[in-house]
Amino acid sequence: MASAPSTTASTLAPSLRSPFSSTPCGARLPATIRLSPAQPVSAGCRVGPGRRLPCPRARVRCAAAVKFVAQSEFPAEVLESDLPVLVDFVADWCGPCRLIAPVVDWASGEYAGRLKIVKIDHDTNPQLIEEYKVYGLPTLILFKNGQEVPGSRTEGAMTKDKFKQYLEPLLATTVA
Repeated sequence: MASAPSTTASTLAPSLRSPFSSTPCGARLPATIRLSPAQPVSAGCRVGPGRRLPCPRARVRCAAAVKFVAQSEFPAEVLESDLPVLVDFVADWCGPCRLIAPVVDWASGEYAGRLKIVKIDHDTNPQLIEEYKVYGLPTLILFKNGQEVPGSRTEGAMTKDKFKQYLEPLLATTVA
């Protein structure tokens, strides 16, 4: 008497096989291997239908030398500074802002004494964003003597080498 063919991963259609094991997709794992039920999604994000609590956000980190500046501090910190000031417009939700953050942190130490670097949070300073016409993030603008240095505006993440190529000529013309 012929036995019924066994249903194994090798006999299932390719779409029903798991790419990670020989176990077919949707097959239940033995109780000893099953993971415990997932905890409800972080109580900080979703409470119930239609109700949301603030989700924890990843901050664009900066070294102690790089300071986040609010609109009220902008004139004193940037426009009235004796040193040239590089302003980095960033947002917590901006991936390229997080990519460039270590480069900006490095520059704050590398150019200490020749350059001051500050960050402006896009979401909490909409008037500055509008005033300086920041359309993309991250945006870097160099200020000297209270004015934007012509040709200093750049958008997007960059490597340390590109950052140096961007900054060195601007500092050479503003410090002299």
